Amino acid sequence: MGNIIKNKPGLHLFFVLTMMLWCFATDAQQPAKKMNVIFFLVDDLGWNDVQCNNPNSFYETPNINSFAKEGTRFTNAYASCHVCSPSRASIMTGKYPARLQLTDWLPGRKDYAFQQLKNAPINQHLPFEDKTIAETFKENGYRTAIFGKWHLGEDSSSPLQHGFDYRVTEWNKGWPLTYYSPFRLKGLEGPDGEYLTDRLTTGALKYIEQNKDAPFFMYLSHFAVHDPIEGRADLVKKYQEKLKKLPPSAMPYILEGNPDDPHPLSRQALDEMIQQKEYAGYSILPHRTVKIKQRQDNVQFAAVVESMDESLGRVLAKLKELGLEDNTIVVFVSDNGGMSGANFARPGKKFGEAALDKEFATSNLPLRGAKGWFYEGGIRVPMIVKWPGHSTPNTTTDVPVISTDFYPTLLKMAGIAGNPKQTLDGVDFSPLMEGGGIKERNLYWHFPHYSNHGMQSPGGAMRSGDYKLLEYFENGTMQLFNLRTDPYEQHDLAAAMPGKVKKMKKQLHAWQKKVHAAKMEPNPGYQPDATSQTATTPLDTK
Repeated sequence: MGNIIKNKPGLHLFFVLTMMLWCFATDAQQPAKKMNVIFFLVDDLGWNDVQCNNPNSFYETPNINSFAKEGTRFTNAYASCHVCSPSRASIMTGKYPARLQLTDWLPGRKDYAFQQLKNAPINQHLPFEDKTIAETFKENGYRTAIFGKWHLGEDSSSPLQHGFDYRVTEWNKGWPLTYYSPFRLKGLEGPDGEYLTDRLTTGALKYIEQNKDAPFFMYLSHFAVHDPIEGRADLVKKYQEKLKKLPPSAMPYILEGNPDDPHPLSRQALDEMIQQKEYAGYSILPHRTVKIKQRQDNVQFAAVVESMDESLGRVLAKLKELGLEDNTIVVFVSDNGGMSGANFARPGKKFGEAALDKEFATSNLPLRGAKGWFYEGGIRVPMIVKWPGHSTPNTTTDVPVISTDFYPTLLKMAGIAGNPKQTLDGVDFSPLMEGGGIKERNLYWHFPHYSNHGMQSPGGAMRSGDYKLLEYFENGTMQLFNLRTDPYEQHDLAAAMPGKVKKMKKQLHAWQKKVHAAKMEPNPGYQPDATSQTATTPLDTK
């Protein structure tokens, strides 16, 4: 019989401690699991379109509301441009559109005779020399995919040339042909009648399942809520019933004029003019005025918004199902403000009452303006970020941030070291999500073009603290607003605060010079007597 070794307490304790130390050492040697990133980008969603920003919204966004309770809601989040391609370029590169020379939607607006200035030339694709956030994630072991809208170049400059391993469609333009299958978007197919937002979401969920064990950067870039404004039938019916319960609106639209005109119109004058026969229609109206929607009552648009909200809910539910919610950073944001003004790509465009729900998507009230404008309605956007293990749930911050900031911030959140030689205009805002702060800085905008969405002159803008300066390029008019006391930009302080205007103008011009912002040249085809209603033929075919 062999010797029997009796269990001694000291020996047992030594064995347990040795095993614990070995386990700790082994865990320490294992690299930390990389966090996934889902960038959920919505097109043309206004700051006021989500219930967590506007509890009285006509649109119902329960999943966005719930997500806001899980993360940090940014109440002063801005797009770097009031139209899509420049804003998206800044997200991809961390640079201002002016620095990229990509300051308008692609391919850009043509020149017309009513313009005093020619639209500045733009790059027709995202510059290849500017490394995208997708390229950086890919270099650091991530799988990268885009589902939906690109709008930063055609086939030779598709997402596959800018860091994405996978794309769901070869359609590189900024709007879908229809929201119902057959979509006629090369590479994207679904059962007849399927809704586009649902199809993109289903593909995204499949991608998450297939890559659940590998770190991924997924750019879910919805075409929604951009026009064509086609809601899913079941949701349209729901909102038709809801609309019946609302009282009629006393003022469904207001007039907005051009502050850069030699004799700009007052609010009182505009409110009187809209009662006159000449301003009864829906087109670019006399004195370069346009109508801006004042009420959320578009049942088609409401349905588009809720289907987008359902998409976010499905994505978050899939993360929870797969046990990924605590290891996935999720960003929810829009690329510019809501389309409260109609799209007059052709200045002579006119339409009747029956087409209003196709032409005017939403109301940005109480914010002023719309997509295509430098007022807050055009550039302030809804934004929520969840950073598991770091951000405190159900918190808000009013510190201004802008779309250039996503690049350095997401790298920091993911634990990826940036390239110190790489020029970035954005800053890391992650401390805001951990209860800290970031250094106060100015924010800038530059749009050397005439917009499709209103008759405002081309211009630039900046925000410095509570103050916001707007400079228009036709006649050099300046506007100044205090966003703390006047967030709806109704009281122009430029005449009362010339010293403040001078200081901010100097800063704005210094920034324009620093980033080599493109300047506009006089329009040799300018016809002083041409009106926007009659000048319908482009001066060139660029």
